[in-house]
Amino acid sequence: MNAAAEWSELARRAGVTLERLQRARQVEVGTAARRALWCSGGTTLYQYLPLRERVGPPLLICFALVNRPYILDLQPDRSLIRRLLEAGRDVHLIEWGTPQDADRHLELEDYIETHLGGCITQLLGAQARGGVDLLGVCQGGVLSLCYAALHPERVRRLITLTTAVDFHTADNLLTRWVRGLDTELLAACGNVPGEVLNALFLALMPFRLTQEKYVRLFTAEPDQRAVEDFVRMERWIFDSPPQAARALAQYVRWFYQENRLWRGTLRLAGRTVSLRAIRQPLLNLFARDDHLVPPAACAALGDCVASSDYSACEVATGHIGMYVSRAAREEIPRRIVAWLAAREAAPARRRAARRRPARRRAQ
Repeated sequence: MNAAAEWSELARRAGVTLERLQRARQVEVGTAARRALWCSGGTTLYQYLPLRERVGPPLLICFALVNRPYILDLQPDRSLIRRLLEAGRDVHLIEWGTPQDADRHLELEDYIETHLGGCITQLLGAQARGGVDLLGVCQGGVLSLCYAALHPERVRRLITLTTAVDFHTADNLLTRWVRGLDTELLAACGNVPGEVLNALFLALMPFRLTQEKYVRLFTAEPDQRAVEDFVRMERWIFDSPPQAARALAQYVRWFYQENRLWRGTLRLAGRTVSLRAIRQPLLNLFARDDHLVPPAACAALGDCVASSDYSACEVATGHIGMYVSRAAREEIPRRIVAWLAAREAAPARRRAARRRPARRRAQ
């Protein structure tokens, strides 16, 4: 094919892709049915409607403050939440909402103790004897670790997904970027727009996260489903809520700049947050090629906790790939479901053994 023909073919593909982008503007995200159980301020606790008979205690998902959680339920065939529901899990999710100007003075302690803690209180009062299962995702995993360390009796089992613990690993680009940031000034300037954080995240890998994906979209053979998938991802990437000024400043200073969680110097609610207090079963899942949360930052968790039932798994994908890539969308829910089921089967076997009458010895 000569150059003129190649350009003509590229122009044709680009034109068809533009038409399909126009048709895909109204694609749905977050399609699993759910109902609101409890609200406090801008935070809402949701329960997803079951897809089969429920098993096990409530599973509460605590997502990051800096992004919307519907990436976990992007579409029916790319949905961690749906896979968990199909396995019979009683799935709940915290929606942090959109901070208003009046929320600028909210602190991390408010999010952890009042909002996350309030959601767990609702579940404990309703049905969860012995604690809830807690799944913390990215920044939400950090909040979950803090809560589990302060209130271990309220968390039955803990799962972390792309969750940093040691923020000072050599390959942590975000730490380098914010090392000299004046957090006092940040806290005094009002809520931080989501667009500012998006620009920071995209700047970490500018070509791959900007130009490259658009080149692939417009030069590939047009496909309506692929275009709709692209639109869903773009909607999520650029749908970032503003951040409460004080809470963001504390997060940057305490974790990225001072590495307090790893060093054991973090204090919340007048108490030291010691990861050694985490003794419940713990599953730690992280990405091998993560440019936002390096695998070494996540793997460090195993050296901090006192759990005798600790499992870690590195998945061959990147940060966002942990939620939507073809491999991860099968592997992640499969590992979570199997891990939970194994820890429910063992106590059941022990109870059955205690009830079983002892055999009489042959005379």
